[in-house]
Amino acid sequence: MIRVLVCDDQPLIRTGFATIIGAQPDLEVVGECGDGHAAVRLARERHPDVVVMDVRMPGLDGIGATAQLAGAGVAHPVKVLVVTTFNIDEYVYRALRAGASGFLLKDAPPAQLLHGIRTVASGAALLAPEVTRQLVGRYAARIRPADDAAPDDVPLSARELEVLRLLANGLSNSEIAAAMVISHETVKTYVSRILTKLDLRDRVQAVVYAYRRGLVT
Repeated sequence: MIRVLVCDDQPLIRTGFATIIGAQPDLEVVGECGDGHAAVRLARERHPDVVVMDVRMPGLDGIGATAQLAGAGVAHPVKVLVVTTFNIDEYVYRALRAGASGFLLKDAPPAQLLHGIRTVASGAALLAPEVTRQLVGRYAARIRPADDAAPDDVPLSARELEVLRLLANGLSNSEIAAAMVISHETVKTYVSRILTKLDLRDRVQAVVYAYRRGLVT
């Protein structure tokens, strides 16, 4: 069972999410709350596999709660699926930097919500390619190369670098496979190697890494 905590300050949306999730045989709702402080407290008490986190909430917002649950230095990070409308640029960028594992449009159909929870829980492709493309298109300009960025100093092979660049541009595994004329499974192997070599948690971090290192602009 995948244990899920639902955090949204709108009772109707929160109840709707919980009802949809709880109806699945492989998903279990272990708690509901309406603000970031409660999300942090419940996550530490009930140890969910995934927190479905709203962004704008009273008190501690979803960004702050995500940082406390999944940010740098957290001993036992929780996977956070941030629910957003994508119309507040700074919120989405800050959520990514805070450690969010995935993003979901708030008006997404139920099937997409369930798919998002399962993929985040498994550690697989954490963002749908179309969402990645939106993310890259809107926020790439905000991710400036680090002062010590040195593209030639990245510990990846030439093929792995090629995969990382395509991934950072929002391509899905199938699209990367077609572009490089390799199999889908080979792409998955490359992505796994990249994450391991660079000590990254997921594809979101890989996108940020690529921009921070100046590998893509």
